[in-house]
Amino acid sequence: MSILLADDDKDDCLLFKDAIEELAFTALLTMVHDGEQLMHHLESVAANIPDVLFLDLNMPRKNGFECLAEIKKHATLKRLPVVVYSTSYDEGNADRLYESGAHWYICKPSDFEELKKAVHLAITLVKQNYKQASRKDFLITILKTVL
Repeated sequence: MSILLADDDKDDCLLFKDAIEELAFTALLTMVHDGEQLMHHLESVAANIPDVLFLDLNMPRKNGFECLAEIKKHATLKRLPVVVYSTSYDEGNADRLYESGAHWYICKPSDFEELKKAVHLAITLVKQNYKQASRKDFLITILKTVL
């Protein structure tokens, strides 16, 4: 599985990498650290897009909202499953992200074991369903991830 993480927090990136390495599946992880780097990377691999993108919202140079909008307007990239991966949850932002085409939204857990569970859940959902979740499932996934 090819996983792309877009996150400007180096510590969060290292924790995410460690979580992926401890999960029971083989994955190639690529990391980018700002929105412009993300879009440049995606355009350079558009013929072979990753299996999933974990997208932080608060990044420099171009935020997650802007990146998601660009991804969903692109003929090839719009089929990329996007899991919003953010430190906070806001109902209004969740509505906006869902309407923009995000597949799921998870909050970054502070506990490493919870992080592994959240990442595993998100990857399992991507493997099971490449289409956007229903709005109800989008929110349930958030609750499952947070708990």
